[in-house]
Formats: sequence, structure tokens, C-alpha cells
Amino acid sequence: MSQIESDESDKESAVPEVMSLFGRTVRVYDLSQTLSNDTGGFQPNKHQIEYLTPDQTVEMTGRLFGLGPDYWPDGQGYCMERADLSTHSGTHLDAPHHYGPRAGGGRGRTVDELPLRWCMGDGLLLDLRHKQAGESIWRDDLVAELKRLGQTIKPYDIPLIWTGTSAHFETPGYDQLHPGLRRDATEFLVDQGVRLIGIDAWGIDRPFDVMIPEAKAGDRAQLWESHLLGREKEFGQIEMLCNLDQLPAPYGFTVLALPVKVSHASGAWSRVVAVYPDQAE
Repeated sequence: MSQIESDESDKESAVPEVMSLFGRTVRVYDLSQTLSNDTGGFQPNKHQIEYLTPDQTVEMTGRLFGLGPDYWPDGQGYCMERADLSTHSGTHLDAPHHYGPRAGGGRGRTVDELPLRWCMGDGLLLDLRHKQAGESIWRDDLVAELKRLGQTIKPYDIPLIWTGTSAHFETPGYDQLHPGLRRDATEFLVDQGVRLIGIDAWGIDRPFDVMIPEAKAGDRAQLWESHLLGREKEFGQIEMLCNLDQLPAPYGFTVLALPVKVSHASGAWSRVVAVYPDQAE
């Protein structure tokens, strides 16, 4: 197996691209993690990428199709990758099906069933970086941040919860370093018509090293409470966002979070971007 090491291009994803889109000049910020073998060893959802070289693919085409090296320029084939990973690896979108059976029976929508309207909307960057690892983000915290920004929530807005945890994504144990939304905070957003919530952390709830002891001590209601709200009120979430610190303003931008259409799946990888109008226009 050949492995390509991370290069400088991976570290430049925070630099916005300026382009023309729908007749307007815009700046596009990449909010997605680069999925690589660098973190495969300690991710809770394991992944491994195998890089096939031109020499290996020539052998493969010879074996499959009888097209050996003499059929290819300089005897070299093409490049290809094989990935062994979960649909919840890297920056991804959780569909309601992920949360378990619907309250009252049936199942939530799978990722291939999500309306595109859920995945494109006005963004709001909500700064909760003052919350420490394992702490709770309550409804009142969101209301206070919205008041500070002078903003309100509209249906189909996509709030991005900024915890600062993405700075630790390259570090083992990062999945225990974030604060999490309590049920009343998540329900507040969903009741305002939000259908997609983003966060720059491994999960939207508090870490399992906090929830599990509380559950074993008797408080089972708090275990995975924001996820489980989705059994009653359907919504999706984007986990493992990056580069929220690069966004130039907390509102006035559009979020595009289009998941790969994996049949009957509870989630899928998503290339998430924030689109701002170019101020130089």
C-alpha cells in the first residue's frame, strides 16, 4: 500500500476562494476537515485510506482487462484510492435515521431522503468558546449570543456552534474536549424552524466521558439528549466542522452542506462551505 503524506495544500483550506456565482462575486470558505490517515489511528470512528499507484493500477487493468503496461503511456496507469471508513467519519451530516426509531414508531429520514432545502440556508456563527470541555450549552446561552449579535433565528437558518474544538482534531482524545448542546438548546433551534445545526466538534451532545457517568449515577434522561430529540422532532446536524475562526462575519453568509447520497444511510460525508458576498464588489 502506498500512502501520500499530508502536504501544505491541506493547511491552506482556510484561505477563501473568490469566484463568480449566480452573477455575483463571492468568497467561499471551506469548513470541512481533510480526511487523512494522519488521524485514522485515534478516531473513534476508524478509517483507513489505501492509495493505489500507477504501477498498481496497471497490474490491475492487466489482470481485469488484459491491458498491461504496453497499453499505457510510459507504462503508467492511473491513481485511485480505496477507503475503509464509517459514514460518520470526518466532516459529515447526520440524518434523523441516525437517532434511532421515531417516537410513536417508524424511522427518521435517511441521508438520501433529506430535502435539499435543509442543506442550504443562511448561516449564523454562534460563539460559545467560553464554554469548557464537558460543559453544557443551554437555551439561555444561545439566546444571549443571538442578542449580542442582534440576530433572530428564521426557518431553515443553519446555526454553526463555534466551540474551538476543531483546533484539536489532530490530537488523540479530541472527542472529549467539547461542550455540548443540552436538549433545551437544540429544541429551541428546531422549534424556530432550524432543520440543520452545525458544530466544530465530534458531536453535538456533551462528550461521552461526561454523559456516561451521569447516566450510571441515575440521570439517564441527559444521555445523548440532543440526538434523541431527533426521534421526536426531525432535524439534521453537521459534525466536525473546521475553520470557523476564519469566517469574517457571524452572519450575512450562506451555508452549503450537501451530503453524499448513500442509500438508506444514517449519515454521509459532506463538503461544507460558507459563501459570503465579496465586499470589493
